[in-house]
Amino acid sequence: MNTLGIVPARGGSKRVPRKNLQDLSGKPLVDWVIEAGLGARRIDTLALSSDDDEILRRADSYPKLVPLRRPAELATDTAPAIDYVRHALTVFERDGVHFDAVVILQPSSPLTLPEDIDATVGLLEQSGAESAVSVVLVDHWIHPSKLKLMQGDRLVPYLKEEEGRMAAHALEQVYVRNCSVYVARRSAIERGLIVTEECRGYVMPRERSVDINSELDLAFARFLLEQQRSEARGKL
Repeated sequence: MNTLGIVPARGGSKRVPRKNLQDLSGKPLVDWVIEAGLGARRIDTLALSSDDDEILRRADSYPKLVPLRRPAELATDTAPAIDYVRHALTVFERDGVHFDAVVILQPSSPLTLPEDIDATVGLLEQSGAESAVSVVLVDHWIHPSKLKLMQGDRLVPYLKEEEGRMAAHALEQVYVRNCSVYVARRSAIERGLIVTEECRGYVMPRERSVDINSELDLAFARFLLEQQRSEARGKL
């Protein structure tokens, strides 16, 4: 299976200005997932899709990374992911290169490891499904059974009655996509889908399931990385 990895990195970001170039422990945010993608054994070609010159220049530091200039109309807040995926495939096919599957690696998930990528792609291949994604176990305090609506100041169930289930062990295990790795076969992409009905989930640990959408998320990622480094120094 010939696999194309895409790192989608727009220049614009409303909540964290220039988010993909923000410093995270000594290097731009986007570099973390670029390095994870280049380290993954199951990605044959890795492309950086961006509308931004400064971001595209990050490819200068990674000879095996292919920079793809994304048209401005595919780099808006509302442009769907399937559009930049199709654009990338079209660019490569002009040169006669065909891919059987696409892996999307989000720069906002900088703690993703190469083994997370390989495991998600492997799950797709082994299962025969059309798509596979990375997921994380939902913490019990935001479990669907605990979600509420506010009617004035009165709490009412959002999905179903909590029925007195307060402790984590009393609740079913529920998972959510952690926005790190998405893998889709060509057949799904041709139907305009990245996540299909028949989808498989690879479980990532909570400490690597960081999705940066705010300054607080960025600060948390820095904290986690510093903790990892402190633990590594303690083992020396």
